[in-house]
Amino acid sequence: MAVFIGILRVEFALHGNAYPKAKRRVALSLKQKIRNKFNVSVAETGSEDSMDYLALSVVSVCNDKKYLESRMAKCLNMVQAACDEELIYDDIEIIAVD
Repeated sequence: MAVFIGILRVEFALHGNAYPKAKRRVALSLKQKIRNKFNVSVAETGSEDSMDYLALSVVSVCNDKKYLESRMAKCLNMVQAACDEELIYDDIEIIAVD
């Protein structure tokens, strides 16, 4: 039986964030909303040192590829609706693991 790993990467430009606390507020709020709604893993990836840039990766594992694709697309839609910051990049990748 094949197992599928879904990876959603989103990147935001944080305009007007000069302090780590402001960025942390945006990141923590968004990560918690994603976890609560979709029961997935979420981590800040590659943007820890920047105050005006936020990158998040969302990961989920499932044995149904169509369901996983739909779940990642719904997650992306929720992220776009829930965050006021400028979304500058998004990508969904589904990987099959035997």
